[in-house]
Amino acid sequence: MAMAAAEIEALIRAAFPDADVQIQDLAGDGDHYAARVTSAAFVGKSRVQQHKLVYEALGGKMGGVLHALQLTTSVPN
Repeated sequence: MAMAAAEIEALIRAAFPDADVQIQDLAGDGDHYAARVTSAAFVGKSRVQQHKLVYEALGGKMGGVLHALQLTTSVPN
C-alpha cells in the first residue's frame, strides 16, 4: 500500500506548523519520496535530532506504508 505525498506533507505540517515542506515522489510509485523540511523547531538541534523529529511526526509509517524517505532538514535563514 502506497502513501500519498499530500499525507506525508500533512503529517509533517501538523507537527511543524511553521514548516516549509516540499515532497517529491522519486520513483512515481508512492513508496520512494524525498522530503525537504525547513522549520524553526530545528534551531539548535543536530541533523540527527532534526531527522528523528520528522520521523516521529510520521507516526511510525516509515518502513510500513512509507518505504523510503530521502530527508533533508534545515533551519530558516
